[in-house]
Amino acid sequence: MSYNLAQINIGRFRLPVEHPANADFVANLDRINALADSQPGFIWRLKGEGNNATDIKPYDDPNMAINMSVWRDMDALAGFVYRTAHREIMRRRREWFEEMDVYLALWWVPVGHTPTIEEGKAKVGLLARLGPTPEAFTFKQPFTAPDATPIAPVLDECA
Repeated sequence: MSYNLAQINIGRFRLPVEHPANADFVANLDRINALADSQPGFIWRLKGEGNNATDIKPYDDPNMAINMSVWRDMDALAGFVYRTAHREIMRRRREWFEEMDVYLALWWVPVGHTPTIEEGKAKVGLLARLGPTPEAFTFKQPFTAPDATPIAPVLDECA
């Protein structure tokens, strides 16, 4: 069986998404999402009523935001996250989002599988409870796909 890399990242907006303080973040969503869509190795991303997922409310807290996507492999996702304009936006995340201990989880999914929001939320919870495991991990402590050779960590260059 072959695998792709799924990712979820969540965040709690400091202020409601429609607040003017979030205008620059919201204004860049279409540009960054189009960039993701055009990247080698991009497979899928979660979308709500618009071209992004800001209207999807995965938690009772209306200020919580979610982003999920599937990529060919770790290199493809890391290339987008750390070596495109996405990096510049994420360097500014503290302007818009509260600090969280666990806001990102990565995991391997069989090729053709589209992860659900509940699956992604469960991966964040698993990572928060157990730390990195083959079932939910981070860029800093990655695990290989069940059918792959070991990979090296990807350092968080956005911090």
